[in-house]
Amino acid sequence: MKVHAAGMLLCLSAVACQPTVAPIRIERTVLLMGTLATFVVESPDRPSGVERLDRMVRLIEETEADLSTWREDSVLSTFNRQPIGTWLSAPRRVCSLLDQVAYWYEETDGAFDPAIGALIDVWSLRGEGRQPDADELAEAKARSGFHHFTIDSENCALSRAVDVAIDAGGFGKGAALDRVRRAERDEPGSWLIDFGGQVAVSSISGDGRWSIAIAHPEFRDVPILELQLEEGSVATTGGSERDIVTDNDVRLGHVIDPQTGLTVNRRSSVTVWHQDAVVADILSTALYVMDSKDALTWSEGRGIAAYFADVNTETGSVVQTATDAFAERFLGQ
Repeated sequence: MKVHAAGMLLCLSAVACQPTVAPIRIERTVLLMGTLATFVVESPDRPSGVERLDRMVRLIEETEADLSTWREDSVLSTFNRQPIGTWLSAPRRVCSLLDQVAYWYEETDGAFDPAIGALIDVWSLRGEGRQPDADELAEAKARSGFHHFTIDSENCALSRAVDVAIDAGGFGKGAALDRVRRAERDEPGSWLIDFGGQVAVSSISGDGRWSIAIAHPEFRDVPILELQLEEGSVATTGGSERDIVTDNDVRLGHVIDPQTGLTVNRRSSVTVWHQDAVVADILSTALYVMDSKDALTWSEGRGIAAYFADVNTETGSVVQTATDAFAERFLGQ
């Protein structure tokens, strides 16, 4: 069985026929947070497996209710409409998550910055795409940036200094996967979630590690590397089919460089493994935004397990580079 995901190919081998020993696998695919998410759980019987699937789906639905900017009633959408200079009380789980976001915003020197709602709108990246003029881009940049955002962690309150809007596209899926991982930590049986370019697993499956294939940066159905995943999360960010081609054949990347306000348009992808899915999600975006040499140096200096796939513009071949932490975890298997 193969499940295809943006930036990844997920290969699940069949469980050996051992009815008295091996768990059964139950699968479900659901549209969540604007993405098709595939859930696979191992369970001693079907009823308990179905019950577990239901719990996991509800946890991601709850995360969507907090973070989705497609929903007017979400916590994040409510905050993005909050009057300037006033405070919004937020659930503790949202404050804790935004504290993590703030840490990686600082650690990446702004390469990861989710406060880019105005830039997403001016480029129409949730629509058909457009090219803003210089004045439009400057105005959108003035209304962007996480530095305009204040978190009162002690009282769990949020405030904005200007009309800035946070978009959860670079951390929402990871946050949802981590919520599942924490809630299901002590439950027996392994599980996997393939969430549109990001995969998380709980532990080794009944028949070994989960086999995950990383796809070509430009062709999602062409695998270039296979990983054996036993824990944590793997997230991939790249262009591929998610980029937008406008009517005048201009390609707009679906990721924005927060420092320039421009879309990132590269023939490359970045894959990050981390125990915490939200960190893998954040860093795959940040490293894709960075210059490739800077990204490699930054990752190596922090022991990040990262893998870079860059298409040679002259030959079309893929140049593959891995950090020491990534190579130690996956390439020595």
